Amino acid sequence: MLNTAHLRIHFSARITAFRTPKLVSPTLPSKVAARCSHHAAHYDGPSPTIAVIGSGPAGFYTAQKVMREIKGTKVDMYEQLPVPFGLVRFGVAPDHPEVKNCQDTFGDVAASPEYTFIGNVNLGHDLPLPLLAKHYDAIVFAYGASKDRKLGLEGEDKPHIYSARAFVGWYNGLPEYRNLNPDLTAGETAVVVGQGNVALDVARTLLSKLEHLNKTDITEYAIQALSRSTIKHVHVVGRRGPMQAAFTIKELRELLQLDDVNFKPVPDELFPKDLKSLPRPRRRLMELLKKGSPTKENASKSWSLDFLLSPQSLTWSSSESDKLEGVMFSKTRLEQPDSPESKVTNTDERQLISTSTLFRSIGYKSEAIPGMQELGADFDERNGTIRHDGIGRVVSLDTRKGDKASLYCSGWVKRGPTGVIASTMTDAFQTAEAIVEDWKKTFDSPRPSRGGWKGVQADAQALKLPLRPVHWSNWQNIDQVEKAVGAERGKPREKFGDVDEMLKASGVSD
Repeated sequence: MLNTAHLRIHFSARITAFRTPKLVSPTLPSKVAARCSHHAAHYDGPSPTIAVIGSGPAGFYTAQKVMREIKGTKVDMYEQLPVPFGLVRFGVAPDHPEVKNCQDTFGDVAASPEYTFIGNVNLGHDLPLPLLAKHYDAIVFAYGASKDRKLGLEGEDKPHIYSARAFVGWYNGLPEYRNLNPDLTAGETAVVVGQGNVALDVARTLLSKLEHLNKTDITEYAIQALSRSTIKHVHVVGRRGPMQAAFTIKELRELLQLDDVNFKPVPDELFPKDLKSLPRPRRRLMELLKKGSPTKENASKSWSLDFLLSPQSLTWSSSESDKLEGVMFSKTRLEQPDSPESKVTNTDERQLISTSTLFRSIGYKSEAIPGMQELGADFDERNGTIRHDGIGRVVSLDTRKGDKASLYCSGWVKRGPTGVIASTMTDAFQTAEAIVEDWKKTFDSPRPSRGGWKGVQADAQALKLPLRPVHWSNWQNIDQVEKAVGAERGKPREKFGDVDEMLKASGVSD
């Protein structure tokens, strides 16, 4: 059993706006690679059997590093859906295909005979989570954020108000949102509350030409809905100012460069007087934002970044109670306008933005898996993260000693939904280092035999649980069909947006 300290500390990861992942190199950083080689060369003891819950970047990068450092490590990766890659598949914008290149790295991990993909198994529902404890040396929670943060406004659940996460999942083929069916024909204006990269992704998708989106892996049903869209202007609204905006320069530049789309200039008084004194990344962003884009004559669409506005209420049609007509905002004031960390307060001044469609993009939270507490994991409901020691060792609620699996966390459920794929990789490597360190501390300790997935499967059969696991070869069947259908339509793939369709293509029998 891994030797983890049962530290009674509380670690709360600060949740910030989600950012669209960036392309990262599949190779390990040189210093990390050097450590990996060192450990692999000087350790010839037994290897652990590990369960990784979640098949996105956090899960794969954690698995990759542990498997490199301790030869023979067995990794069973559990995934709720029949398909892997998590956020890379369902969160990355369709017109950012280069970001998805990290899937090649993940495929290399999956090619190892020591790796087993167990898709279409919803832990805590299809399979009791505590059942895993006796079959693994370590369990790594590496799943993402599935709960949407709301604005807290009355009427927020009415029609024509959508979560940006749901909208992105819908056009990316996430089965959970297959039937979202957003009505994009209610009017000519949309408001996106939030100024992170997801907010800009939503705006760019609404404003992009269909001939451009048609060449991506966006779902066909989304293309059909967007072809009927009447939206011509998108307000991207934030509580703070340009210096505090969460979007990155790449996403801003892409929006500014859209054909047939004009950008409303940001007032000069919102920028710092001396841009040259700013750190280079922030200076480049401010310079680009201040420059804007040339006015395109006869442009049919437009967008704006509306700063210093906090949503206060929704306005509805007097004749149709479910027809959105606008959002009332409170104007805000920054204590330190030139500071990226400036605090913000509401004023009594109001501003109404007329709109027929509203998207909220103000962040997300992870949710606890049923049975997590029984395993001993302390889940912070407020922040949507698992309490850990700052490295990735889960703060245990259970001080009893025994041969049950030790617990770790990685990615968004560890630190909150913030950062890009590169930061997720770094975070995952940190967790992996903790696993390796703890394992090697017990080099001479007797170890019980771990059955891994085979042991779990035997227990599930004894309990008569009707599992239909999808393994990597089954996913490859799905992958081939999606690519084949996509090729017929002149796009990289046509993603299935329905679990039953995925299972049919996978070859998994009933």
